[in-house]
Amino acid sequence: QVQLVESGGGLVQPGGSLTVSCQASGSIVSINDMGWYRQAPGKQRELVAAIRRGGSTKYADSVRGRFTISRNNANNTVSLQMNSLKPEDTAVYYCNAEVARVWGFFNAYWGQGTQVTVSS
Repeated sequence: QVQLVESGGGLVQPGGSLTVSCQASGSIVSINDMGWYRQAPGKQRELVAAIRRGGSTKYADSVRGRFTISRNNANNTVSLQMNSLKPEDTAVYYCNAEVARVWGFFNAYWGQGTQVTVSS
């Protein structure tokens, strides 16, 4: 089995900063892409940022320049540093990873989600 465990969500004022992290554990041979998605009430889940094993990144237009994704391949973690937070960033943030438990066969796994609330 593979588990993704998120941490670091919470309440922050507009303009503030917050970091969410996720660690993958279990029967893991390799991890390709890792990323963060979010889902606000009444909206579809959307990609926030993703990072490849080699380090290349992509961001949603709404967060580019404010959020930074990073990963540590040695301990299977991915983090999202969020700066200049806005109320519209309020959502449940989900960690996602493409994990191989057997060489060459990758499946997507999800964390349980962590709430980020931006409010004064």
